Amino acid sequence: MKLFTRAYQLPPRIATGAYILNSGLNKAKADQETAVGLLGMAAGTYPFLRGKDPEQFVKLLSKVEIAVGVALLIPAVPSLVAGAALTAFAGGLLGLYLKTPGMRQEGSLRPSQNGIALAKDVWLMGIGLGLVLDELSAEPRTIIDLQCP
Repeated sequence: MKLFTRAYQLPPRIATGAYILNSGLNKAKADQETAVGLLGMAAGTYPFLRGKDPEQFVKLLSKVEIAVGVALLIPAVPSLVAGAALTAFAGGLLGLYLKTPGMRQEGSLRPSQNGIALAKDVWLMGIGLGLVLDELSAEPRTIIDLQCP
């Protein structure tokens, strides 16, 4: 297996990958009430989701989270690709934070008590952008091939 990541990129990739993979696996088992709630919140921010089937929405969201989590956990996936996927995913989460009423203190980016759960996703954006920028600005490197003798 060829590694397309640097050793110092592994801790943030593993931490975020495990977190997102767990979230996706949990959503794969979501009940109808949870699906309706998740779709309702997402549709409030992203109107194109209105009228979608809640169970199909949660299944798709679960698959996206699982794919992003796995991409981060597998070192053979280039950090540029994994970081770009994480950045896009985090962008959607931060959109919920910025556009959902009551998530921020009036006239501020600071979270309200209700917004803390979404505001924390800014670290996902930071890690994703860090991986992307590191790869775009890095010197060319030798790829390590971990084939067994």
